[in-house]
Parts: sequence; C-alpha cells; structure tokens
Amino acid sequence: MTFAATILTLYPEMFPGPLGVSLAGRALERGDWSCEAVQIRDFAQDRHRTVDDTPAGGGAGMVLKADVLARAVDSVADTRPVLAMTPRGNPISQERIREIAAGPGVTLLCGRFEGFDERLFEARPHIEQVSLADIVLSGGEPAALAILDACIRLLPGVMGAASSGTEESFEEGLLEYPQYTRPVEWEGRTIPEVLRSGDHARIAAWRKARAEDDTRSRRPDLWERHGGTPGQPASGEQREK
Repeated sequence: MTFAATILTLYPEMFPGPLGVSLAGRALERGDWSCEAVQIRDFAQDRHRTVDDTPAGGGAGMVLKADVLARAVDSVADTRPVLAMTPRGNPISQERIREIAAGPGVTLLCGRFEGFDERLFEARPHIEQVSLADIVLSGGEPAALAILDACIRLLPGVMGAASSGTEESFEEGLLEYPQYTRPVEWEGRTIPEVLRSGDHARIAAWRKARAEDDTRSRRPDLWERHGGTPGQPASGEQREK
C-alpha cells in the first residue's frame, strides 16, 4: 500500500523538496509513498484568487480565510487524517507519527501569515492542529516536510535495518543513548571501554542507563512522563567508562 501525502499550500513548488533525495527520494521513486502538493489559491473564488484578509479587531499581518481553506480541505475527501501546521497546535509526538505512518497517508495544511481563521477548526473539527516545536516559522511548509520525513522513514523497507526505527530518541519515551565510531581515540578522547568489550549484555545495560540519565538531565519533562521523578537518578544507572 502506498502512503499518500497531500499538502495544501501556497507554495507547492516546495514539495517534495528534500524528500526527493536520499532514503525518502528512493522510496518515492519505488512508489512506497506519493506526494501531491495542492495550491490553496485554486480554491479562491474571486478574480484575484484572494486567500487572506486583515485580522478582525485590527492588528498587523493577514489571516488565511476560512472559506477558501475549507474548500481546499473538503477537496480531499477520504479517511486520511488532516493536520494543520500551526504554533497554536499540540506538539506532534513520535507516537502520533507512528500511528500516521501505519495508515494510508496524511493531508497537511500549511499556514502562512498570521495563521488561520479560527472558524475553520470549529466547522471542520476533524482537522488536527499540530506544531513542530515551540518555535515560529515563516510558514507551515518546513514543519510539514519534517512530519512527512518522520513518517516516511518508518514505512516498510525505507530504512536498511529494522532496528533503526526503534532505537531512536523518543521511540521508547527516552532520548537515544550517545553514539561513537572509529577512530577509537580522537583528540585524547576514547570510545567508552564497555562499547569495545564485545559483551552485549553490558553494552545493552550501559545504553539503557545512559538513555535514562541523559533524558533525566536534558529533558526532565520526558523523564517525568517516562515514570521517573525529576532529579532522581536513573534506575540501574551504569557508570562504566
């Protein structure tokens, strides 16, 4: 089954963009996923193809019109989830990415200017409002590309090793353990001995402990959701060098 991605955007030329190269690009060529970028202006009904207007109540910038956006969203009438890219949305999670990647595809609505007329979401409650992070972008397209990349890499056959999709940050609710490769010594720093020991049980224990420890210190919010207490040492923490 092909994972079908439809992007509603004012800049369809931005797609597939970086997703046309590397693993995602090869998967696109094989037909593992498809990419359709739809111009939102095509759903405007005036001669100027107007998609925005001034904010009600005054203020700077322009707001995307609910009627135009609704027609664009309604044109994609299928069972795929519809995600609107907006900093007002809930942060997208790896769990949600896995759910989307396991389905038939996704429709992504890219915002611009001051955002969306709120009535769009009141009238189309099936639209999920999501954000990439606590940052403000010039538009929703970069966020849409990132979300698509996260989904595509989970499709069967896209990554070389099956374990590559699971031993990553956020997959188990933790940050990933630190990685090393040759040379063994570089600028006076060596790869931890445990990783050179060949003892797979010790290596697994070290990686688990480092993932827990780094999550606790760097992302206490993740550590707390994982079941740890802020400031509490990781369980079974290993200090092997």
